[in-house]
Amino acid sequence: MVSTGQGTAVTTRLSRPQRWMLTVSCLCIALVVAAMAALYSALPGIAADTGVTQQQLTWVVDGYTLALACLVLPAGALGDRLGRRVVLIIGMAVFTVASALPLIFDGPLWLIGARAAAGAGAAFVMPSTLSLLTAGFPEERRGQAVGVWAGVAGSGGALGIIGSGILLQWLPWQSVFVAMTAVGAVLLAAGCTVSESIDADRPPLDPWGSVTVIAAVGAIVVAAMEVPSRGWLDPPVLGLLAGGLLAAVAFALIELRTAHPLLDVRLFADRGFASGTLSLTVQFLISFGLFMLIVQYLQLILGYSPLASSLALGPMIVPLVLVSLIAPMLADRFGLRWVTLIGLATVGAGLLAISRLDLDSGYWGLLWSLVIMSTGMGLCSAPATAAIVAGTPVAKHGVAAAVNDAAREIGAALGIAVAGSVLAAGYSGRIASALPRLPEAARGPVGDSLAAALQVAERAGPAGAPLADFAKQAFLHGFQQASVALGCAGLLSAVLIAALAPGVRR
Repeated sequence: MVSTGQGTAVTTRLSRPQRWMLTVSCLCIALVVAAMAALYSALPGIAADTGVTQQQLTWVVDGYTLALACLVLPAGALGDRLGRRVVLIIGMAVFTVASALPLIFDGPLWLIGARAAAGAGAAFVMPSTLSLLTAGFPEERRGQAVGVWAGVAGSGGALGIIGSGILLQWLPWQSVFVAMTAVGAVLLAAGCTVSESIDADRPPLDPWGSVTVIAAVGAIVVAAMEVPSRGWLDPPVLGLLAGGLLAAVAFALIELRTAHPLLDVRLFADRGFASGTLSLTVQFLISFGLFMLIVQYLQLILGYSPLASSLALGPMIVPLVLVSLIAPMLADRFGLRWVTLIGLATVGAGLLAISRLDLDSGYWGLLWSLVIMSTGMGLCSAPATAAIVAGTPVAKHGVAAAVNDAAREIGAALGIAVAGSVLAAGYSGRIASALPRLPEAARGPVGDSLAAALQVAERAGPAGAPLADFAKQAFLHGFQQASVALGCAGLLSAVLIAALAPGVRR
């Protein structure tokens, strides 16, 4: 609101360039987040056509997340120094070219390298989209813009699964890369039309801070990626975690002593900044862990096709986006503490409801649980992002956006690791009693996964029906344990983060 000479107040309207900037920023963030999950449904086709191994398939997906998580903080700082629009354009160009490479070269190493390069481009795009908005919008409209951005970013993973499911219903897996390339090219052109935003001081870069934060994030994320196959106590996993923590300590010490730090770690003394960062990490830990569970539940338990399973996730987007629009206003009225507590507690309650699913629950039993969870996610997502931005000087909003994005990527990797390891342990422990009664050749596939067990049962004909039923029960056992773990993480985090978060700011 602004005051007129007669004392009345009128609403500050967004200009046409500001509305266009919001549109371009939201479309860009939707694309790069959707690209994280877009290949989930395409992996079987990629494996069949290219001969990629299961381990290589993991890296086709995780290479994108790893590169993004490692580079997003240096990329955000670079945007403050060189210009956020320039960095956005560079990132979108790299993303677009890298997304086109699998259409020309489809060898395993080319696929992994192309996905890693696309993730590097996305690392430059993500912080630029948010910092352009926060620096280019008036303060009284900034919360609304952040709410729209956060709602789109939070639903991006589901949008990626839905979009790829629609394409794969009629087209081969290459269509997913065609779509990402085409949309990337359009948004690259659109990015050239928004106004520039830059830190006027243009401080020098922090090379040692960049190296240590890349090492810290990279080691922790790789350790999280290896947990489902190796276990938490595997020596390489423990070594990577220890190395990541040491690099994080080194990064903090360097940042405290340098004149122009990549990230002033003193920002974490601000309760809003610290609690917002932790809240986003937990939110993406839960949401991407849930995606991993739900896609398998829909396809393997309910028997949905890739298209049907992707569309089944669509309804959860509606409450997430709608609640995100009003969540910043609720945070201003009641304080970050209460929206965080209620939001994360609602997310946890939704996950505990999901843990009650069984063979007879059907889709409607799942749907209401997803709606509860996504409502809670919408309530706490935008206020967490707004708190990170509010705790940072305007000149450093590129770094604030990068912290926001790094929290999301690290949370996503940890969520996949937690959900995957708990699911695998629960399935293996329950299916083990059936393995001695199976032929030697069938024990390995049945013990590996429900998908392989169903293939073995199908080849056995009617005699394989008891095996299929038992394997589904074993999967549900692991599924329920993983859902409980994610739900408890939401409830516990709700209390701990709310205790750290500030109340109403006067």
